[in-house]
Amino acid sequence: MGFFARIKNLFRKEPPVLGLALGSGGAKGMAHLGALKAFEEEGIAFSVVTGASIGSIVGALYVKGYNSRDMVAIVESLNRREFSKNLRPFADLSFAEEFLGNYLEGDIDELPKPFAAVATDGKTNECVVLKKGKLTRALTASAAIPPFFRGVEIDGAKLYDGAFSDAVPADICRELGAQFVLGVDLSAFSRTEQEQGGIKRLIGTAMNSISPVRYREDCRTRGYAQADFMLRPDLGDYSATDASRNAMNAMFEIGYREAKARMPEIKAAIEGVRRHGRK
Repeated sequence: MGFFARIKNLFRKEPPVLGLALGSGGAKGMAHLGALKAFEEEGIAFSVVTGASIGSIVGALYVKGYNSRDMVAIVESLNRREFSKNLRPFADLSFAEEFLGNYLEGDIDELPKPFAAVATDGKTNECVVLKKGKLTRALTASAAIPPFFRGVEIDGAKLYDGAFSDAVPADICRELGAQFVLGVDLSAFSRTEQEQGGIKRLIGTAMNSISPVRYREDCRTRGYAQADFMLRPDLGDYSATDASRNAMNAMFEIGYREAKARMPEIKAAIEGVRRHGRK
């Protein structure tokens, strides 16, 4: 190596620690898998991962070492008919914890990379960051959306879906050591109440009236404020409960195409943080 090359290396900055914050969204989480496929093709790997609700489950699988193809196979192995039998008001999530245990055994602090799931305290409505303890228990707490499921008890507190307090937990990802955080917001193009039909609005109002937790005013903005780049696949034509094979395949493709289309911008943003730090 020549003299000038050695001098140049002395001033070369290391790539930033890449963090991934995966947002909530139920069945729309298939878009997360599509985005991960795009990152795999581009050779982009994340060292710190956080998630809310379905984002926590996908994130935990990613940290455990599963790739997008593996995750699609896991989704396809799920017996949708049996799963739907458990969708009744305030159902116990032990069935989901048992299913996840086939792929995600052990405790959070045993994972090979920093990971945290976020949930919402049923008493205080505050965000709870789960970064230790039984992994599957934390994931079910993060995904316990009322009134479909009852709260999951951890350390004496009843915890519910993380979407109510931190829908895209980029802030937690940064706290865990990420220097560049990419968020994936599955609800960026959700239909407003005015755009929904009357029956759906009525059902939504009824659900909110019996929910033990409420959406915090900053449940979305706190993640956006700490993300260096926010991926926003347009899933406006789908809902969190669209679990048909056609819908899930379509959402996977939307996530994949959106990540592919934004890849030059993502790489430029990563390079910008490498060169100049976060502004």
